[in-house]
Amino acid sequence: MNALRNSIQLIGNLGKEIELKKFENGKSLVNFPLATNEQYVNADGEVVQNTQWHNITAWGKKAESMANVLTKGAQVLIQGKVVYKSYDAKDGTKRYTTEILANNFMKLTPKV
Repeated sequence: MNALRNSIQLIGNLGKEIELKKFENGKSLVNFPLATNEQYVNADGEVVQNTQWHNITAWGKKAESMANVLTKGAQVLIQGKVVYKSYDAKDGTKRYTTEILANNFMKLTPKV
């Protein structure tokens, strides 16, 4: 039996301009929010728009490519995996975050 894989694919719009961070060791990083939208009809027959925000992270050449190609509002397809992290906040509480580690992307918004 094949192993199950941690894989996700999202199509959404960039929530802000991408800022490329470069580290002394030569690695590059981007983090940005991606909005996905879903529309459905509720029990009262009303159309409801539901927006979910996803934290996207990419490293290395992929991060550099994203920073060069993507702009705020652009529609993009992201493929990657879900990563869960935890850290200790300044107030001593344990905090949890979820992010999508991108390993592939495709800009869907045509060039203007």
